[in-house]
Amino acid sequence: MKPLPLSGLRVLTFEQFGAGPFATMNLADLGAEVIRVESPPTADGEPPGDIARHTGDYRLGENDSQYYQSFNRNKRAITLDLRTPEGRAALHRLVAGVDAVLNNLRGDLPARLGLDYPALSKVKPQIVCVHLSGYGRHGARATWPAYDYLAQAEAGFCALTGEPGSEPARAGLPVIDMLSGLTAATALLAGVMGARATGQGRDLDVSLYDVAVQNLTYVATWYLNEGFAVPRRPRGGHPFIVPCEMFPTADGHVFVMCVKASFWRRYCDAIGMPDLPKDPRFRGFDERLANRDALAAILDPVMLTKTSAEWVALLAGKVPVAPVLTLAEALDNPWLADQGGILNLPHPLRADLRTVSNAIRLDGQRLAGRPAPGYGADTAAALAAAGYAEDEIAQLRALGAV
Repeated sequence: MKPLPLSGLRVLTFEQFGAGPFATMNLADLGAEVIRVESPPTADGEPPGDIARHTGDYRLGENDSQYYQSFNRNKRAITLDLRTPEGRAALHRLVAGVDAVLNNLRGDLPARLGLDYPALSKVKPQIVCVHLSGYGRHGARATWPAYDYLAQAEAGFCALTGEPGSEPARAGLPVIDMLSGLTAATALLAGVMGARATGQGRDLDVSLYDVAVQNLTYVATWYLNEGFAVPRRPRGGHPFIVPCEMFPTADGHVFVMCVKASFWRRYCDAIGMPDLPKDPRFRGFDERLANRDALAAILDPVMLTKTSAEWVALLAGKVPVAPVLTLAEALDNPWLADQGGILNLPHPLRADLRTVSNAIRLDGQRLAGRPAPGYGADTAAALAAAGYAEDEIAQLRALGAV
């Protein structure tokens, strides 16, 4: 078999919870060796390691959970305490053998912990340091903790979401965490390519706030240049295109998108109203937008005559359409299973563990996966690969450095 595309890329990561782990899981799925670093056990009774190991009701033993497995497959795990001289020395020996160091710590912590390029370039000039934080490493907010929900709130996502007149609403998933993770992964790959070409590493910064604002894209452009603030439209509708929204059916809803004139004509033919496009109120995009409510009053009774499945079967391949599914329906969807969208991830404590697959297909095939690593499972092996002898590793353990 061909090697995975990122085989040979080695990443040391100080990550926790969602955004950072999502970044490196995508790299690990594609073949990168990702070594995630967690703190050794402490005497204060706090659960050890990444908080994700203890998140949610569905645990997998003492220091593992289904939440953790969702973000950390295909990785290795070690423990290391950077607050000790021995831990800092071990970091430097590990850095000598990797291409990049990623962290998703609060913005003021990387420099304090010696995880930035000025510190690590003394060990390896080619090292790439990627920093994923809430607000960046500089400025008045560098010390602020931040989370996805806060970025959604401040960047306008919540105000854009929901029905007109309703309270602001966040997206049902931490979309900014995921987008920030993918952005950080892109930054890391760009940095490594540059370092391999020039022999010079660097710092790269990604923040949840910046990613949230960047992903306002055309909505931001319209406001910045025209002062136009996109309003919420009924039923999740498009700001300018009608019909492009959810419609009620006999048993739920479907989303129909007549984003081209041809789709509008085909839709009208399919629902048995071929003359509707000739109505001056609904002839063009501007006319349909101006008469959105009148059009909905005509279309809704028709759409209520069939089930969602019947409408999808009737419109599929002719007009962009999708059923509006519950989470359970989405994950039990036969189409998802047929496309290999569910990944079997046999776990030592749960042989039938399943997660969603990576969205990337390689040579037409879904990427494989192995369960996320146990707490500190690879500490000895990683230190041995960095040149530590068995007695030295034992000494590090005795000192609490690992």
